[in-house]
Amino acid sequence: MTLTYYALTGAVLVGLGAYGLLAVPHLIRRIIAFNLMGSGLFLFFGAAGARGGVPDAIPQALIITGIVVALSASALAVGLVVALARRSGKAFLPDDYPADDEDRAP
Repeated sequence: MTLTYYALTGAVLVGLGAYGLLAVPHLIRRIIAFNLMGSGLFLFFGAAGARGGVPDAIPQALIITGIVVALSASALAVGLVVALARRSGKAFLPDDYPADDEDRAP
């Protein structure tokens, strides 16, 4: 029963991350939402890999590898957002500017 709670919590985290990824225009918040989705997947895979009460080594190894790759991808994404913010002064993509922005094309 505990593994079911872990799997459901992972599914909720994936859902919240997907909502944040689609609904929020700020790029740093999108990176956080993407990381939230990844954390939910890791939790779900961990619960799926521990079925039967005996943990399997292969899902654990994949989760650890995924965490390392997610960390490096997040660092790269944050670096790109910082470079964009330095160049343009905004942490939004040109198509995602908020409605109150004066630089938005009509």
